Amino acid sequence: MDWVTGLVTGGKESFNACLIIVDRFSKSLRYLPWHKEEPAMDTELLFCNNIISTCGFPKIIIIDRDPKFTSTFWTNLYDMLGTKHAFFYSLPSKNRWIS
Repeated sequence: MDWVTGLVTGGKESFNACLIIVDRFSKSLRYLPWHKEEPAMDTELLFCNNIISTCGFPKIIIIDRDPKFTSTFWTNLYDMLGTKHAFFYSLPSKNRWIS
């Protein structure tokens, strides 16, 4: 999943970017028109409406973006799908033995 930006504005909605999604299994491509100025929340909506609704939820999503965008993408996607995202961490014991 990646974006092509800096395109000439076109279409009825004046799109200036394209979200490209590649299915590694079938080698198929999806080109989704996009606005460069839209926040990450709109990216999740675009992803849900065009990928999850037609192909189902993918097992792996590869995003070549900064950690802040990736975190926002996953948080918004979970919120949109109604999934509770619970974080879990454990602290090591003092003597390194499992208690």
